[in-house]
Amino acid sequence: MENRELIAKAKKAMENAYAPYSHFQVGAALLAKDGRVFTGCNVENATYGAAICAERTAVTKAVSEGAREFVKIAIVSSGGDLTPPCGICRQVLFEFMKEGQVVLWSEKEGEQVFPLLALLPLGFGSENIK
Repeated sequence: MENRELIAKAKKAMENAYAPYSHFQVGAALLAKDGRVFTGCNVENATYGAAICAERTAVTKAVSEGAREFVKIAIVSSGGDLTPPCGICRQVLFEFMKEGQVVLWSEKEGEQVFPLLALLPLGFGSENIK
């Protein structure tokens, strides 16, 4: 799947974001190795710690449907700038797509692609558990 298609799916997912506190909507579209796409949006909560990011929503949906290997994820936001995944999301993505790509898009800057390992070079993986 081309990046522009994945970005379009992330934009559509962003429309469903529940962000009554920050008003910062985020959408993500995750491409599984088998070709399926799983989308997610951020879901805020009055107790901020209970909020979940768009990226983790997409991963959770994918895993709950049996997908375990991912190729890339596209992320968009209402903020106008590129929105890279937070640290927790980087770690969750590392669990399932160490060699994957993160596609960021904004109106101002267009599309930029990063290897996940560039965003989380020393991620904690199963090999660290002994």
